[in-house]
Amino acid sequence: MTDAYLTALGGDRYLPSEHAGGAWQPGELHFAPLGGLLTHAIERHRDAIGGAPLLLSRIAFDILGFLALDEIAVRVETRRPGRTIELTEATASIAGRDVAVARAWHSVAGDTASVEGGAALALASPAGAHPATFDESWGGGFVRSLELRQIGEASPGRGAAWVRSAHPLVDGEPVSALARWIGLIDVVNGVAVRATPDAWMFPNLDLTVHLLRQPEGGWIGMDTTVAFGPTGQGITAAELHDERGHVGRASQTLTVRPSPRG
Repeated sequence: MTDAYLTALGGDRYLPSEHAGGAWQPGELHFAPLGGLLTHAIERHRDAIGGAPLLLSRIAFDILGFLALDEIAVRVETRRPGRTIELTEATASIAGRDVAVARAWHSVAGDTASVEGGAALALASPAGAHPATFDESWGGGFVRSLELRQIGEASPGRGAAWVRSAHPLVDGEPVSALARWIGLIDVVNGVAVRATPDAWMFPNLDLTVHLLRQPEGGWIGMDTTVAFGPTGQGITAAELHDERGHVGRASQTLTVRPSPRG
């Protein structure tokens, strides 16, 4: 069995491994590696059409339905071409049904160091954080595949941690460090669990990532807050870091309901 989360089958088709297994129920694909795959597909598409040398500024994912741990087909199109800004859309389908869509804005690079400011304070380094594990109530191979280092003590709905993975994102195709990094972000609500997943379910409907700069290295730092409202809605918000400092922000819309396991 491959160590990668996904294997390229050719023709923009990919097969997930058990390492990509989702956290909520058996036979489910975790969205994190799928988000990385859609980022990878957008990069491949832009390279293939000779897109302008732009930087990823925002990528927004919408999850359209159940993600089965099964063969994935990806299609990509440029929605708004340009030399200074560009919008690209990638759609994943499983068993002939669209299950997720990503829309990525790229923008032109420029020297703005003289007005740089407003970034969040850097996190304590991974070396200064302590080894930890995700809540044992989480299922699936993806969560178990990750290395977690906790910063300080977590409390319900609040926590900061570093995460990385030794597993390749895709077997059979070269993958950028950016796609691998984006492919870890969807675990943010597991870093600051507000209610244990054996008592409550709070799957996310989406994931939006805004970047101040391009991330570096394999570690991703997440300074995360999870809030639940009184009528079944929730929000995950996280400041994202690499070992150099603040990189950007992520947010998720959560749907909160009692777990059938509770």
